Amino acid sequence: MTDSAKNSKQPSAIMLCVAVALGSGLGSLLRFQSAFVIMSRLGGGDLLATAIVNIVGSFAIMLFATLTGADGRFPAGPTVRQFVMAGLCGGYTTRSLQGLNTFILILDGHWFYGAAYVVAVVALSLAGAAVGYVFALGLNKSAALRPVAECRALS
Repeated sequence: MTDSAKNSKQPSAIMLCVAVALGSGLGSLLRFQSAFVIMSRLGGGDLLATAIVNIVGSFAIMLFATLTGADGRFPAGPTVRQFVMAGLCGGYTTRSLQGLNTFILILDGHWFYGAAYVVAVVALSLAGAAVGYVFALGLNKSAALRPVAECRALS
């Protein structure tokens, strides 16, 4: 295969940037709507909404990464993966808002609650990612647990 044929299969940097930008916009809107629904249905305010969004986002990104990787059941190209993983999931999760909420708890003198919140959300986000991975492996009908190398390339 010639170099030009190889390059024609790779998306351009502009195409990847557009995919991430569109995904980020959609993810942000989805986050906003999700937070509204969570707060109106479950109460708990911004802290609960942010935690749930981050946990769900961690599950979703790992599920998608595993299912669409080279060995996945539904292999996807780099543009689709960047759109969903860096864009949609990146726009959906709210780590910056989590930091702000935690800092406000600490400023208000609630050191223990701030620390507990960070530990709980990070631990549950990791658990969400692990469940997404195992679930996707089941869908992929793959018995081997192995790292998702493509995820490292996106970060």
